[in-house]
Amino acid sequence: MEKYYITTAIDYVNAPPHIGHAYEKIAADVLARYHRQQGRDVFFLTGVDEHGSKIEKAAHEAGLSPQAFCDQLSSKFKDTWKKLGVSFDYFIRTTEDRHTISVQELFRRCQAKGDIYKSSYEGLYCEGCEDFVRERDLENGNCAIHKKPPRKLSEENFFFRLTKYKAEIKKWLESDDTILRPESRRREIINQLDDVELGDFSVSRARSSLTWGIPVPDEPDQVIYVWFDAVINYITGAGFGSDETTMKRYWPVDLHLIGKDITKFHAIYWPAMLLSADLPLPKHVYGHGFITVEGQKISKTLGNVIDPNALVDEYGADALRFFLFVGTPFDQDGDFSRAELIRRCNSELANNLGNLLNRTLTLLEKNCGGVVPASYPEHFLREEANEVHGVIDRHMEKLEFAKAIEAIFAIVDQANKYLNDEAPWSQFKNGKNKEAEQVLYTALEILRRTAWNLAPFTPTLAAKIWHQLGYDTDIIEVGKTKGEDGFFEIVPAGQKLRNEGPIFKRIEEAVEAST
Repeated sequence: MEKYYITTAIDYVNAPPHIGHAYEKIAADVLARYHRQQGRDVFFLTGVDEHGSKIEKAAHEAGLSPQAFCDQLSSKFKDTWKKLGVSFDYFIRTTEDRHTISVQELFRRCQAKGDIYKSSYEGLYCEGCEDFVRERDLENGNCAIHKKPPRKLSEENFFFRLTKYKAEIKKWLESDDTILRPESRRREIINQLDDVELGDFSVSRARSSLTWGIPVPDEPDQVIYVWFDAVINYITGAGFGSDETTMKRYWPVDLHLIGKDITKFHAIYWPAMLLSADLPLPKHVYGHGFITVEGQKISKTLGNVIDPNALVDEYGADALRFFLFVGTPFDQDGDFSRAELIRRCNSELANNLGNLLNRTLTLLEKNCGGVVPASYPEHFLREEANEVHGVIDRHMEKLEFAKAIEAIFAIVDQANKYLNDEAPWSQFKNGKNKEAEQVLYTALEILRRTAWNLAPFTPTLAAKIWHQLGYDTDIIEVGKTKGEDGFFEIVPAGQKLRNEGPIFKRIEEAVEAST
């Protein structure tokens, strides 16, 4: 079976998860579910980064030990992703023993290659970036990303010989324009590789300034620096240092899904470390855009940090999952608005798709005893539905989620128009039962395909449609056996339907008024 290994960035546990974190995890889940539908052996890794000065500081402020603090926060992240339907296969914590083994093993390999050396360094250090920054890149003396001034830092640390691998990384990125996407970020990274000031980077901190981290092998006074620790989770999860059979199965990763602000670390630092350790490079890296809230960047200072758990409690996981990807290209920044969430979900999920299912099942219950009639779908619309599958596949390959959803609902729109134009209720009334049954069978077929196509985005809603169409099987499992048309078999005649009411209840005006 073909494998598909997908990872997300691991989140700092210095604060609870917010909607920005959720955006990436849901996106990865959409892809994991999509590839499972294609019959692939999917391994989906996510987790948390529990080391570093920010976490040590946050734990101190909370009056807890770093480990106790991490235990509390990591559970919140894990529980939140489960509540959102994120179907990860492994949730990694960088405080796990096997991660320590993995990090120290990679450190030793790079050291044995001559790529890690000890040196003194003085520079401007941004705690938010967990990286040294150049003075010329500051904005009014502040880090351009975190809007805070970096501090001068002078220490004797271990450094990684990045300069040795810059040319090879550039050649790798230029060899295939799908390795790093979107294209704007690929060009940006290639330009950074041409910058002579991009030199070797620190991979450790003195224990006198940072105690919370993985010890450097045979150097008790040094702690491994956050990026050399954090990115290694991707091979830890795949079994590096603990399960070589699994490592050979899943590595190299098929997709690293990350935020655009950490592209450099994943497209320059990480490949250099892998080259040094003689490990294969990632197949693809994608740096997605951010989520803003009502047009503003998510910020504790602005007080616009949104807890995704509260949104699930208010609107449901499917509504949030659907809204985050329906309107904005994934490579660009998208905006979260409660009013727009309500509008889009009511319009598409309740009115458009929900009404198509309800009308179809109600007519079949009234005129066909609530079972699938012995008919066949209307040829033209079925051909259109076949085409949609190919369109969706192409969009999913490019991570064009909004376009994939648009294609799904284009065929729903056509089915609604077809139902209105053919008016099967009138056909039944006028004795044209066969014609009416074909119309309703066609609607059932479109609904079945819609459930399948929407399942990665709205798994619970898709499962409800699937159930009401009379299936007792798992919608994911069905995709592993396909029919003659390249898709799994059409709804079988005689199957008992279940008209159990709305699959998505319209978000009421009372809720709208309160937002």
